[in-house]
Amino acid sequence: MKTVLILATVAALSATAATAAPHGGSAFIHDYDTNKDGSVSRAEFDAERAVRYKATDANKDGTVSEEEYVGEYSARLEKELAASTDSEDRKTEERQRQIRQAHVRFGVLDTNKDNKIQQSEYDASGARAFAQQDDDKNGTVTQADATATAAKQLAARENRDQK
Repeated sequence: MKTVLILATVAALSATAATAAPHGGSAFIHDYDTNKDGSVSRAEFDAERAVRYKATDANKDGTVSEEEYVGEYSARLEKELAASTDSEDRKTEERQRQIRQAHVRFGVLDTNKDNKIQQSEYDASGARAFAQQDDDKNGTVTQADATATAAKQLAARENRDQK
């Protein structure tokens, strides 16, 4: 019964994610499906990641500093907040929370702790993200993969919460 409820919840969330701001796997597909066929191949993902890395490297020195990383994220965040119907207080709270989290993400991505994200660090992070989303491990992320991944994550959270 609990599994059925989890799957029903995931399916409902997946359906709403298509019309609302995307989250989780739906966000992954939304963000990386450059040919708009509803799925993301590894080649499509890698090509988009390469474009994003170059765009984030504002000074074009081949690495991404914390300032560049947070600055690029902040610009995207401001666009999202501008389109939001939340109150200004809520937007301020969200901005502060998200920027703090961007600094944390930078620290995680900078695996060699040289205060720069190298292309290899960025690529390794991308490979992990793609592998996590590609539930059936066939080299393409589909909505079915996203739904299965979300169900597994939800079950893991529930299991953790019960301990």
